[in-house]
Amino acid sequence: MVSASGTAQSLVIDVGEFVNAQTITLTSSANNSGRTFTIVGTDANGAAATVTKTGPNANTVDVTGTFLTVTSITSDGAITTDISAGVKDGAATGTLFAGATRIRGMSGNGAGAGHINFKNGSQSGTTQHTEYVRNDLIDPYIPDDGIRFPDGCYMQATASAVVGLSIYFDG
Repeated sequence: MVSASGTAQSLVIDVGEFVNAQTITLTSSANNSGRTFTIVGTDANGAAATVTKTGPNANTVDVTGTFLTVTSITSDGAITTDISAGVKDGAATGTLFAGATRIRGMSGNGAGAGHINFKNGSQSGTTQHTEYVRNDLIDPYIPDDGIRFPDGCYMQATASAVVGLSIYFDG
């Protein structure tokens, strides 16, 4: 996603909006744990988000929460060595519809073992439906009246398990 070297204090951002909200990572080959990084962007629901994270110490650290966009990553001082920011493998998230809705059906292709959780309202909402995925067609039976999400529908999935997915919902 981005990188900086030497005594830089900010990482140049070269990405637009993610398709789904992502967990941001910071990676360094040396000790930058004496620095605090501020990540600014929007969260999974599109609201403004600012998170601070202690820098990595010759490892990779995950930034708390998920981001739909990242507009800046800055350090509170000069970094000691090269550092990069990226996204964590293993989860795909995002708001399908922000208002009350019903999922009427879905179809797609699985790429391996995993799951898709459909939650009411947000990432921390109640799970209304879980679809278990394997390397096969995704085409579950959904009752005629659908699965109701009174506060909107949020999807959280194992990223490597789904190749493509179409979700049919009332909006």
